[in-house]
Amino acid sequence: MSRTCQVTGARPGFGNNRPWSKKATRRRWEVNLQKKTYYVPSLGRKVTLRLSTNAIKRIDVRGIDAVVAEMLARGGCV
Repeated sequence: MSRTCQVTGARPGFGNNRPWSKKATRRRWEVNLQKKTYYVPSLGRKVTLRLSTNAIKRIDVRGIDAVVAEMLARGGCV
């Protein structure tokens, strides 16, 4: 499974390490993904999601039902 947030779609960023010698080597900035389980009343069951910390904050503000409805509207699976 790729390191992608299921709510925001956040993916790793890519770039170069630049030390003092200016010798460029490739690197990637990983997304801070966490596994969280939520009870979704509209579905009547628990769902486990791989979320970025930004998505966890979004769920805390908007509520799990609203976020799951957005995911289903844009074709995501829960």
